[in-house]
Amino acid sequence: MTALGKQLFFDASLSGSGKLACASCHSPDHAFSPANALPVQLGGSDMHRTGMRAAPTLKYLQSVPAFAEHYHESDDEGDESVDAGPTGGLTWDGRVDRGADQARIPLLSSFEMGSTPARVTAAVKAAPYADAFRAAFGARIFDSDEATFKAVLQALETFEQAPGIFYPYTSKYDAFLAGKAQLTQAELHGLQLFNDETKGNCASCHISQRTRDGAPPQFSDFGLIAIGVPRNRALPVNRDPHFYDLGACGPERTDLKGRAEFCGLFRTPTLRNVALKKRFFHNGIYDSLELVLRFYAERDTHPEKFYPVVNGRVRKFDDLPRRYWDNLNTEPPFDRKPGDKPALDEAEIKDVVAFLNTLTDGYEAGGKVVAEKTKAVAAN
Repeated sequence: MTALGKQLFFDASLSGSGKLACASCHSPDHAFSPANALPVQLGGSDMHRTGMRAAPTLKYLQSVPAFAEHYHESDDEGDESVDAGPTGGLTWDGRVDRGADQARIPLLSSFEMGSTPARVTAAVKAAPYADAFRAAFGARIFDSDEATFKAVLQALETFEQAPGIFYPYTSKYDAFLAGKAQLTQAELHGLQLFNDETKGNCASCHISQRTRDGAPPQFSDFGLIAIGVPRNRALPVNRDPHFYDLGACGPERTDLKGRAEFCGLFRTPTLRNVALKKRFFHNGIYDSLELVLRFYAERDTHPEKFYPVVNGRVRKFDDLPRRYWDNLNTEPPFDRKPGDKPALDEAEIKDVVAFLNTLTDGYEAGGKVVAEKTKAVAAN
């Protein structure tokens, strides 16, 4: 099943255009996120259509819980009485819980792979691995397009759970936690700032400590949160001034439509391998970690750096209607006012970036980060 999933993941013939594979937007060499710096990826039948969201990493999703409006920690992880709020789900808006359901979305999306169950079935029947597919799912699996499509989703889900590929825990920080590597002075200072509740406070959502049972940190609490990311006017969908991507309350997710308390909320991604990414946030607004950290540090002290200024006034939170502003996070570093000292200065931002670079998988003793051998996945 895993071997079939690998082949399906790299097979562009599954798409409507015949040119787009899962791996096209989820490159193994970039922690299964895009290899290019486009804010959103191109797809559709002509490979020129765009969506509204950046393609997220597919790594380290094995611990994401099923979506819950009110998530309570388990017995071995903390106090069950603590309500962590909306948490979980595998997409930016948390609308699906299973890897198979997640894989279904891009395969059928008109602006992504733009395929159909019938086309997927035809592609698999004509593929070199067709006999292996029959062996895994039965000699008559191709009798039904829906059964074939379901089997494809199952194989993709199985592949994306392969621990050595999708959650290897081979970063320098993992080696540091195991006592097998030392962080530099800059990396240690960056970690301190990352954890400091009065400075970066990053660890409040991107947990950096081992769990109580000793499991490696996931660098996400998988919660859904609103932080008021600026509108990305480079996205064609945003040419419509009345359009807003409101995350958990729509438009892609529909079951929470009309629930104002969920508008503007997006799931907190893992920061593992974040240094390999070329675009950040759900709308791909920024193209460097430095810009991301400056936004966190100065969103409220110098909003004019991030939001439009019209007639001398800053249009803050320009991608979220005012009626939803009560949902915005105001915990540190978002607890400051214009004119206050930013949570992080440029030197501190540099050190936090140095620390974030220690979260890249493929670290080897001697201080090197080597490319993961995921290219072999395609050959296998």
